[in-house]
Amino acid sequence: MKKFSGSFAVTALVAAMSVSGLSQANVTDKDILDDQKTVEDVVSNGMGPRGQRYSPLDMINTATVKDMRPVWSFSFGGEKQRGQESQPMVKDGVMYVTASYSRVFAVDTKTGDELWEYNARLPDGIMPCCDVINRGVALYEDLVIFGTLDAKIVALDAKTGKVKWKKTVADYKEGYSITAAPMVVDGKLITGVSGGEFGIVGKVEAYDAKTGKILWTRPTVEGHMGYIWKDGKKVENGISGGQPGQTWPGDLWKSGGAATWLGGTYDPDTNSLFIGTGNPAPWNSHMRPGDNLFSSSRLAIDPDTGKIKWHFQTTPHDGWDYDGVNELISFDYQEGGKTVKAAATADRNGFMYVLNRTNGDFIRGFPFVDEITWAKGLDKKGRPIYNDTFRPGNPSAGEDGNKGSVVRAVPAFLGGKNWMPMAYSQQTELFYVPSNEWAMDIWNEPTAYKKGAAYLGAGFTIKPTNEEHIGVLRAMDPKTGKEVWRYKNYSPLWGGALTTAGNLVFIGTPEGYLKGFDAKTGELKYEFNTGSGIVGSPITWKQDGEQFISVVSGWGGAVPLWGGEVAKRVKHLNQGGSVWTFKLPKS
Repeated sequence: MKKFSGSFAVTALVAAMSVSGLSQANVTDKDILDDQKTVEDVVSNGMGPRGQRYSPLDMINTATVKDMRPVWSFSFGGEKQRGQESQPMVKDGVMYVTASYSRVFAVDTKTGDELWEYNARLPDGIMPCCDVINRGVALYEDLVIFGTLDAKIVALDAKTGKVKWKKTVADYKEGYSITAAPMVVDGKLITGVSGGEFGIVGKVEAYDAKTGKILWTRPTVEGHMGYIWKDGKKVENGISGGQPGQTWPGDLWKSGGAATWLGGTYDPDTNSLFIGTGNPAPWNSHMRPGDNLFSSSRLAIDPDTGKIKWHFQTTPHDGWDYDGVNELISFDYQEGGKTVKAAATADRNGFMYVLNRTNGDFIRGFPFVDEITWAKGLDKKGRPIYNDTFRPGNPSAGEDGNKGSVVRAVPAFLGGKNWMPMAYSQQTELFYVPSNEWAMDIWNEPTAYKKGAAYLGAGFTIKPTNEEHIGVLRAMDPKTGKEVWRYKNYSPLWGGALTTAGNLVFIGTPEGYLKGFDAKTGELKYEFNTGSGIVGSPITWKQDGEQFISVVSGWGGAVPLWGGEVAKRVKHLNQGGSVWTFKLPKS
């Protein structure tokens, strides 16, 4: 359906009239914890706090999916298109979905009609590194909460779209922004920050979801002090890790990066937030010898206090911008007659890791891409065994001191897997990993920190590693490290996966297709072209006895901005901005 025109005041009036027949959204902590089991709604990013993106629904299955049809499409409208990386939420007959340039829409799930729209008033000078995207909202009680490109958290009334509270998380003039969907744990709104390419200091913060009052803040660069607010007073809550400079030289920890730009997951079993951290700043690793904690790591954080319980660093002394933000997904498996409480993550560096989620111990790790040059493998603790030949050279060793030796590093810095979330099936016990095969020529350059300026100290060119495909959807067995099947895609995959008890896996492609695969064999069972590239994450839910699937369509994100020679492959793709919703015909 086309969106209504007019000012926000008119839109809000339309909203009040349109939702009169719909119940008021009221999302509780129990609703969020039970999200994976309660198929009538989707109230958490990841379709459950663990982020498995698995649904027990099976009406749409390998036998029936061929008959699936679109029932409505909603356009975000206007000229603000660009990349659309949102995961929609659904509650009480209303879909809440974000769009580029920090917009939120409420849509009637029966008709596709707009109920209300909120546009953040973004200032000039915002500095998002990787397109003007937004990955979704959090729902709590009668609020719809999301982050903005100028690093604010905004809570909207779920019925009208009017602002209930707004908080500034960080200064956008320093390079901070927010693109991830926040999450709610026990009434606490948890958010990270973006901006690692600008020398910011990453952090995780908790706010009272109902009022917006800050509860605690935890920096993710070693040496910075965390704080907790008690009775309205700010109290020191311990330094993150060791003392300043322990794994950083000089004062570089003061602008160390480690942005928490993808948000996280939550494990109720251990009461832990699992948050990934981004690259250390600058990219030029010769300027900062040491492990550079807590960059390129997974952190387990106590949601009540903000203290770090344990950390696992996937790329110590990262010199390739491999980050460590990718989602850590909790799952259980049986081994030797015992239940292993595990968590898995597929890293940009090309390795997939299985950890003990109770203490962060390394269980196993294995490549999930076809080529890795920067490391020879992993040691018994999961630490990479570096191949120093493929670390970009030190500029000071060059003839003019302006450029270090160029190396061919694989994967490229956009990663074996980037932000696009994988899915875990409780039915097949496999992970479905959207991945990419590409390499980069990368070199280091001198640089210095300047507030609000790019802080890289590196140059690069990304190249495909073969002519036939870049994207690969892989089914990976976390117990053995074996690839069960793969699907090759000509252009890069940049959207999330969904798996269901109908023995299906869904993913979108930049060519515009929503594709459905047999989860056990990888056989393609369904495809439909939405008219623009898909870089969002599909969801499924049940309404009036029928199963629905929705996905956001709209090409953009980091690939056309940073992709080098890869970007040439996709330059013909059309931008867009819409939500497509599908179901089976009524019998």
